[in-house]
Amino acid sequence: MPERGSQAPESVQAVLRAGFLAHVGFTASAQPFVIPMLYAPASADTLFLHGAAVSRVLGELATGIPACVAVTLVDGVVLARSAFHHSMNYRSVVAFGTARGVVEPARKAKALRAISEHLMAGRWNEVRGPSREELEMTSVVEFFIEEASVKIRQGPPLDDDDDYARRVWAGVLPLRLSAAAPVPDPRLAADVALPEYLRRFPGDG
Repeated sequence: MPERGSQAPESVQAVLRAGFLAHVGFTASAQPFVIPMLYAPASADTLFLHGAAVSRVLGELATGIPACVAVTLVDGVVLARSAFHHSMNYRSVVAFGTARGVVEPARKAKALRAISEHLMAGRWNEVRGPSREELEMTSVVEFFIEEASVKIRQGPPLDDDDDYARRVWAGVLPLRLSAAAPVPDPRLAADVALPEYLRRFPGDG
C-alpha cells in the first residue's frame, strides 16, 4: 500500500529514534543472513552497530558489502470484521546502504556510548567505561544510509462496506513496550538505589 510509505527524512528519523533493535540483512558467500542488533542513530544518515570483534557479521559488514537495516515498532493489533482485513498498526523503516568499521579507540568509545545512551539514557555516566582491552574485543561499524523509506499504519480496521453490518467486535488492541519491575543483581549492595532512568523506561517512544 504505497499510501502508507514515505521517504521523508524526518519520518525515517522519528522511527529510528523511537526504536533500538534492528534486523540487519546481507549476503555473504551466496548465503543470506538476517541478524538482530542494537543500534543508535549517529547522524541524519548514519547508524552505529556493534558486537564482538570475532563476529562474522560485523566483519562482513565492515568490508562495505551492500546491507539492509530494518526497524519495526508494533503499535496495535487491528481486528476487522473479516479475516482478510485484519492488520497491524505499526511504524517501520527499511534502510539500504553500506558500512565501514570504526577502529579509532576514542571514536569507537563514543559510538558505544551513543548505543548505550540510545537504549538507556543516563546509564553510561554511572558505569565503568570500556578498557582498552574491552575496546579491542568489540567491533563497531557505521552504517551509511543511501536510501530509506518508512511505512506507517494507524487507525481502525478498513472493512468492506457490506461487512460493517456484521455483529462482531472490531477495533484496535493497542500494544506498547513496557517494563516489569527491575530485578536487582543478587550481589547488589543493599543501599544502592534504583536509578531514575529505570523508573521511566521505556519512556514515550
